[in-house]
Amino acid sequence: MSLRRRRVAMLFRLAIVISVLAGIVLTALGPATVTGLLPYFTIQSNVAVGIFAGYAAWCAWRDRPEPPSALKGAVTLYITITGVVYHLVLANPASPFAMVQPQRALAEALGNQFLHTVVPLLAVADWALFDRRGRLRPRYAAWWLAFPLAYLAFALLRGLVVHRYPYPFIDAGQLGYDGVSVSAVGFALAFWLLGLLFVGVDQLLGRRTPRQPAPSPEPGAVRAVDGRDASVEAPAKR
Repeated sequence: MSLRRRRVAMLFRLAIVISVLAGIVLTALGPATVTGLLPYFTIQSNVAVGIFAGYAAWCAWRDRPEPPSALKGAVTLYITITGVVYHLVLANPASPFAMVQPQRALAEALGNQFLHTVVPLLAVADWALFDRRGRLRPRYAAWWLAFPLAYLAFALLRGLVVHRYPYPFIDAGQLGYDGVSVSAVGFALAFWLLGLLFVGVDQLLGRRTPRQPAPSPEPGAVRAVDGRDASVEAPAKR
């Protein structure tokens, strides 16, 4: 990255970190506590993006290599899942898994929007604007399902102990394990397709990115007949 581009990337990523912190703190001002928020995929994905964005900002500031594209694609996918599931499934009255949205105080309502709207949009924009292109592969979309599947296992095991589930589509008490299995397969398929969309966009943008021209030879450098570079000194002016 150029110096100017690194500065913009650093500021962009600091905005993500600040948005994550603001979202968690403002949400915790409501009836939920920080420890009570931790079991939610929303919080876990936001924390992951905040930590990753903080590290990526440090890399931009110190002119270090960018974090691996596969890892950035993973955390961007997870925070995208958070935004999409909230707006299309949980907060959508037409959804069979819609959750009753409580009356929130202003601070808590702002925190909710930071976590479900602002951070996902900033993270996707950072991925689109500053990530290196053409490095994602279709198999990554399957690998990226590891965390959502691990989260499902965690939520179900936790539910056996506390008899509460963070989301209605994994509520074994209401749906039974057969119903949870059906919804889990459906969501896993949707997340896999979303991951493939990220890979496809990455490959498309990679093909459209112009290649950097080869550096011009230095004065006095000539191309030898056999294809090897040879340097000769320019004749001195008399």
